Amino acid sequence: MGTMRSLPILIAAGLLVTQLPATSAVAAAKPPAKPIPTSFYSGKWYEIARTPNVGQRDCEAPTTEFTETGGDGFSVHQICRKGSAGGAAKAFNTTGKILAGSHNTRFTMSFLGGLKKQEYWVLDCADDHSWAIMATPGGNYVWLLSRQAVMAPGAKAQALERVKALGYSKLEYPQQPPA
Repeated sequence: MGTMRSLPILIAAGLLVTQLPATSAVAAAKPPAKPIPTSFYSGKWYEIARTPNVGQRDCEAPTTEFTETGGDGFSVHQICRKGSAGGAAKAFNTTGKILAGSHNTRFTMSFLGGLKKQEYWVLDCADDHSWAIMATPGGNYVWLLSRQAVMAPGAKAQALERVKALGYSKLEYPQQPPA
């Protein structure tokens, strides 16, 4: 297998590592707090904070862009920058699906060409939908996402307080480009 052919597999394998249960997991994620609009699955989200994980080591200025594909499906384009907010971009593309009956709060994303699916929960979001808290159902990983690369200090403090109230205390804060 050539290097170019194996690169997408290596990226997907690296992302999967972030989804595997940790040996010292926090309690299972609390159920989502409220329904969210389907607009969550459209547009760009900036990662403000996350649980440290192997798959995102040295990942700065991470973004996830959702594009609705009709019905309950969407495509996902994720970018990490190596070493700094201006570092070389590493991109990953996949697909996702909103789970029926979840009020748009639960979804799956496919990895390794659909061989692996991971469920995610949107635990909470701002009333104006400017930020959201996403986690794995097992409670091992959490991400604070924002529609802006740099959150207003008050909104950031409120969102981080909510993340910590949900039981996630060990967080890291990836670099983002300046506002």
